[in-house]
Order: sequence, then structure tokens, then C-alpha cells
Amino acid sequence: MAKFTYENSSYQTHGELPTIGSHAPDIMLVNTRLQNVSMTEWMGMRKVMNIFVSIDTPVCARSVIEFDRHAKNLDDVAMLMVSYDLPFAFARFQEQHKLENVIGLSAIRHAGFGENYGVHIVDGPLAGMFSPAVVVVDENNTVVYREHIADAATEPDYEAAFRALGIAVDDAD
Repeated sequence: MAKFTYENSSYQTHGELPTIGSHAPDIMLVNTRLQNVSMTEWMGMRKVMNIFVSIDTPVCARSVIEFDRHAKNLDDVAMLMVSYDLPFAFARFQEQHKLENVIGLSAIRHAGFGENYGVHIVDGPLAGMFSPAVVVVDENNTVVYREHIADAATEPDYEAAFRALGIAVDDAD
């Protein structure tokens, strides 16, 4: 179990993030058009999964905006933003901030994502939601980078995530 800090209290997640070099667990999530999607939607593409508590929290919202900004010129990278938020909430946020490079995905219909990726919070006020993390997967669905963000007040290491794909953040902007 990983530890996760929210408002100066520590909570636990179920399991651990997938290990580097392992095959990424398949996913079944819901997109903003209310369609079920899995990893097969992005076969042959590199994927950045930004996993977060809720689009309605300031740090999570900033992370989605930053990943969108950094992915402007990356046609071969799927930017998957994953939470338990309703697809409507992500669609509204995407439109409000004019985001064009990220894909909002929700776990509302399909159990197991949080457990398979080690981000399911098991206790405290956020129990059932996802602990913030970034998992980067290559075109063969092999995990090449992982970052468990242990404090809800901390943003992901954007540069490290893109560096795992061989992309400098300056190149991605």
C-alpha cells in the first residue's frame, strides 16, 4: 500500500503503481461522450495517464491544464486524464479551459482501475477516489515511468513524464 497525504493527514491506497517494465493493466473507462473505452483505443500510441482525485480540486485542475499545454504538438501521444469525476464534469472543464490535447476518462461504470493501478484510496474522506499519480506507457503498453504523488498539494513532475518518452518539455510546448 502506498501512502497519500491530504490536508495534513495520511491515508492509504490499495496496492502499488505498476512497475516500470511491466505490461500496463488494461483499462475500461468512460469518455466524455459516455462511451466505454479501453487501452485498445490507443494501440500503437504512447500514453500519459494523469490520474487524479477530482477535476474540481485546484492542483488536479492545474495538472490537466499543464498536460494539455505540454501536449500541444504531440500527435503520437494520448494524454489520458483519469478520475472518478462524471464525464459531464470533465467535458465542462475541457470546454471552459479550451483544452484540445487531453482525453477525459471516468471510472464511474467500471470497477477495478484504481486497484489495478494502485491508486484506489481505501480510507479517509477521499476513500473510493484515486490518489494522484502519473503512469507513462510506451506504444507496446509497457510502463516506462511512474510517479505516485504522495501529497495532494503537489503537482506531477511534468518534465520527468515527458522525458520518459524521450521528449523535452520545451519540445512538447
